[in-house]
Amino acid sequence: MVNNPKWARGSNQYVKRARTGHSRLEPALNLSQRREEILRVYRDTGVTWSTFDVERIRPSDVERIRHRFRAHLPELIWNTAALEGNNFTLPEVKTLLEGITVGGKTLDDEEQVRALSVAYNRLDEMVGAGEFSLTKSVSDELHGLLAKHEAIESGSFRGEGAATGGGTVHLASGGLVDGTPHGAGGETLRAHFDDLILYLETVEDPRQRALIYFASAVRRQFYFDGNKRTARLMMTGELMTSGFDVISVPVARKLEFNQALDVLFSDDDATELLRFLGTCVLPE
Repeated sequence: MVNNPKWARGSNQYVKRARTGHSRLEPALNLSQRREEILRVYRDTGVTWSTFDVERIRPSDVERIRHRFRAHLPELIWNTAALEGNNFTLPEVKTLLEGITVGGKTLDDEEQVRALSVAYNRLDEMVGAGEFSLTKSVSDELHGLLAKHEAIESGSFRGEGAATGGGTVHLASGGLVDGTPHGAGGETLRAHFDDLILYLETVEDPRQRALIYFASAVRRQFYFDGNKRTARLMMTGELMTSGFDVISVPVARKLEFNQALDVLFSDDDATELLRFLGTCVLPE
């Protein structure tokens, strides 16, 4: 098991600030301290949460985890695509990944599955070579692969290129929620990313660290499109690198997932989402 993940400096090579927080609020804190802790966590991550269980996410040898990851790759890609509304079935995804064209499908759906395959395989290469870390450069590379046919500007945060705006989220229950403003040249989102990584340095359990990253990155909407898919790959990479099995959100639980996401976007409360993710483990 790898106990020392490669934490890199953020986008602006900031000076590391002292942190004393944890992944859950300490019950011994008095009310005033708890309020301050909640505000600090919210400032750093954009979300808040109560306790959540990660014990179902199993530890193992990194190479065994990579083997299981590759064995489940068609299922991982299919679930990810299906949650985005892709019409490929699991047998059709397997056929496409074998290099055989599937008839009767749209080009957009096919390109999405192929792009996910490239991104998932690149993640596996990164983990195997010891190149994965929770950094903007890794996130941008993976986003550039998986969203190259969809996002306005793949491989860069909102505001870093010529296009501006974005980040608005359509709730599954109806309605819209604004995303985090990106700032001039994307500087606000880069600062939020740096704060998130600094906070995660204080989270000792890699499983909690990975899941909190997912929730925060999805809420911040760093990219024009493909945020959940990119955050899922980053979460997966952190788990694998740290010696833990990966999370797979099954399409059969899409309703639960969407309901948890609605709470995340409406209330900035990640509790339901984090508890849900902690149950989405691969079968033995």
